[in-house]
Amino acid sequence: MIIIIVIAILVIWGIFIQRRLAGMTENINHAMNQIGIQLSSRFDALTALLELTKEYAAHEYQILTQTIRSQHSAITPLSTAEDVRKQEQLISEVLGHICIIAEQHPELKSSADYVRCMNAIDKYEKTSRTSRLIYNDKVNRLNLELQMFPSSLIAGLFGIRKRDYLEAADE
Repeated sequence: MIIIIVIAILVIWGIFIQRRLAGMTENINHAMNQIGIQLSSRFDALTALLELTKEYAAHEYQILTQTIRSQHSAITPLSTAEDVRKQEQLISEVLGHICIIAEQHPELKSSADYVRCMNAIDKYEKTSRTSRLIYNDKVNRLNLELQMFPSSLIAGLFGIRKRDYLEAADE
């Protein structure tokens, strides 16, 4: 009878740990989804900004549009930190090219639409920073939990692995 009670306690304890790890994993997936939403919003604002450059630099507009179409991919809850880094790098590269075009055309840079689009991109970047902090906090909690016994054992049984942190985006 005592053996059955001990086994039952161990099973319940294992289930409790697995549920806690599953909750942590889901929180990370949700945080990654939020980052995906922010990146999508930044791409939308970037596309609107790119559209403004069309009449000033048609050739660059076509190249940058093709670059976005070929390299842009959606960030999903199952995306990795590397996927996010690549998308943020793409935004930075395209934005850098647009800023160069704007420097060459002061009338574009002083346009109300240009200023509005740049402000939107800045707003989404600030929100994205907050989302990255939240994601990294949740990853930190999971990774710490996975380093502790018996959570590491239970995690191994259910295939729960450590996650990578999101690095600070380059300005």
